[in-house]
Amino acid sequence: MTTDEIGSRAARHGHPPASSSTLNTQPPTGGKKPKKKRILLKIFLGLVLLGIIGLLAGLGLFWSYAKDAPKLDDEKLSATVSSKLYDINNEVFEELGAEKREMIKPTDVPQTLKDAVVSVEDKRFYKHSGVDPIRILGSAFSNFKTGGLQGGSTLTQQLIKLSYFSTSEKDQNLKRKAQEAWLAVKLEKEKSKEEILTYYINKVYMANGLYGMETAAQTYYGKPLAELSLPQTALLAGMPQAPNDYDPYVKPDIAKERRDVVLYTMKENDKITQQQYDEAKATPIDDGLQPLKQSNENRKIVDNYIREVIDEVEGMGKNIYTDGLDIYTNLDMNAQKRLYDIVNSDEYVEYPDADFQVASTVIDVKTGQVKAQIGGRNIPDDVQLGTNLAIETDRDVGSTMKPIADYGPAIENLNYSTGRIMMDRPTTYEGTNIPVTNADMQYYGALTMRKAIMYSRNTTAIQTFDAVGSDKSAEFLKNLGIEFKEIVAANAISSNTSELGGNKYGVSSLKLAAAYATFANMGVYNKPYYVNKVVYQDGSEEVTQTESHRAMKDSTAYMMTDMLKDVINGGTAFNASVPGLIQAGKTGTANYTDDDLVKIGASEASSIAPDSTFVGYTPHYAVSVWTGYKNRLTPIPFEYWGTASSVYREMMTYLSEGVDNEDWVMPDSVLRSGSELYVKGAYEEQLLPSNTGYTSSTWETPVSSEPTENTSTSTSEVPPSDAPEPTREPVPDPEPEPEPEPTPPDNEKPTDSSDRPTTNTSTPQNPNNAARAGRSPSG
Repeated sequence: MTTDEIGSRAARHGHPPASSSTLNTQPPTGGKKPKKKRILLKIFLGLVLLGIIGLLAGLGLFWSYAKDAPKLDDEKLSATVSSKLYDINNEVFEELGAEKREMIKPTDVPQTLKDAVVSVEDKRFYKHSGVDPIRILGSAFSNFKTGGLQGGSTLTQQLIKLSYFSTSEKDQNLKRKAQEAWLAVKLEKEKSKEEILTYYINKVYMANGLYGMETAAQTYYGKPLAELSLPQTALLAGMPQAPNDYDPYVKPDIAKERRDVVLYTMKENDKITQQQYDEAKATPIDDGLQPLKQSNENRKIVDNYIREVIDEVEGMGKNIYTDGLDIYTNLDMNAQKRLYDIVNSDEYVEYPDADFQVASTVIDVKTGQVKAQIGGRNIPDDVQLGTNLAIETDRDVGSTMKPIADYGPAIENLNYSTGRIMMDRPTTYEGTNIPVTNADMQYYGALTMRKAIMYSRNTTAIQTFDAVGSDKSAEFLKNLGIEFKEIVAANAISSNTSELGGNKYGVSSLKLAAAYATFANMGVYNKPYYVNKVVYQDGSEEVTQTESHRAMKDSTAYMMTDMLKDVINGGTAFNASVPGLIQAGKTGTANYTDDDLVKIGASEASSIAPDSTFVGYTPHYAVSVWTGYKNRLTPIPFEYWGTASSVYREMMTYLSEGVDNEDWVMPDSVLRSGSELYVKGAYEEQLLPSNTGYTSSTWETPVSSEPTENTSTSTSEVPPSDAPEPTREPVPDPEPEPEPEPTPPDNEKPTDSSDRPTTNTSTPQNPNNAARAGRSPSG
């Protein structure tokens, strides 16, 4: 129909004709809404399409991971995965998880145990098909809300993880999770819920080298699972998540908390009544526990070493109990057995009583490898992976701090020589009126640094520390792997801490051995370590590299070693002497504060001490020994102050058999003039320090002084009145040290090693008897 026809028809009906422009331009009512809807529809369809693509991509990725998952195998599901520990001769000395295991059948699993495990681990266990989406979403929401790391794995997934994969957190990647979920779903189709639960109960690690809850029941309680009480069952049900933390023998308080959580979940799931819950919660955690028995004879000998191996492997992100590792350690089993025998028998060293404790560490000075370590004496048979006193840092090591916290830093930073003149005179702690006194309550006047170290003078030690400064001392210690707060470091220098509240932090046997090993290694520090190599189930391996750095100049190390030789040859450590052996070392005896003496009921501290330490070394080994009682207020009688050096002497005698008796070679950075050593390039300034205010005539004049009135701060490093003293000089010999030649120091060549004095191997008459009597002067 044309426009004219339309207009004519409209006119016949009484309507005015419409113009063509009106017909062509007037839009229909609401024309914009359909367009807007079409846009929204396109966006929605696009999102759906993207979702479908994402889902398909996710399913494709999941399948690409899942198709490579290992096959389900009854043997894998049943077997435990033990780890083997090898010594330096590649011989197995411990297999964790190889103990006899008591298996239980699905029909024999007590209902109480089923209820306990399911309640605390997977309350929807009987409802899901291997993977629980509700649990996953709940865990994700909880983690988002609290910032925690709550897991969403079902019991089935946990079983798969234990059977096929590493339990390390760093191995929890997407591929592993996909394979774990896939296998869990497959397992649920092949096995019944009761079979899956039984696999789990028989497989889980239960601390102390035990696998499976039936094994744990018979070992811990001496009876099968079916005969356990409700609180005993709850304890076992809660252990698999963190077996060593929930060990009732080692950590009873934490174990009780976990047991009570299991009981609470059982109550919340209506598996037990309120009355049963209350009664079980009130039951002591050690109710019914039996004494543990060692798995083999070697276990007691190497128990502390195993503990450190486990910690080191876990620090690498692996689980020694579930990852099936071959772990090659640095343990010298023969040395370990000898150290154990020295510490745990009276064949080599006499001890005051059965409660007296010893901790010792043997380190290879060239590598930092821990060759042997004993963490305690007379450890009970029912203790495994217990406290290792060799790595504890809450005991005072006394004057063994002097070389590493004051004299060493003085050589390193101030170019002190071994012949530097020091004044043993009345001294106070810097910025205080607290006197620093010596062990014998005497003052020797002017003496060389060598003599000050030999006789362990406290006044010269604190003066040297003040000259070096706490910052430089702390830096020197940090390079040796030791962290100290400033005031604590200052206190530890002199071992004279009564008025300053005592030494709040100590240095472990391990760290002390590593620090002195740095002197032996000409200034290169090696971080001590236990594990040499780890081989994984797939054949790949991870080799531990020695972490080394130069901690001090070779001149510092050599000069300190030269002085520490004299500590053994004629100073406070003659008890440590091994005839003919070239070695160096230092004694250290802590003291009681005035408050301690009140608690002990003692009037003075001259014949009692809480801690006695010795550390010594050769070019091959460093050995540190701490002695004392677990209760610090139980004093060491003065007769046994030398026990630490006796243990050292016996162990170093063994270690040195068949090893070259080498001496250290003097480096080019050191000059020798007479019997004293100087840092090359700083020779003249060390001859007679101008800042002391003393002349050579003063040095030649004996200086003596009565102790100050306040003697409460004297260290406990005073030998008893009837103890034999070293051949000490009240002051240095009247005859001064030989004057150097007037040639410039840079032109003076170091003397050849043949010109150096030979090592003094003289010892007191019958040194073994003297040592066993424990009557060596402390310092």
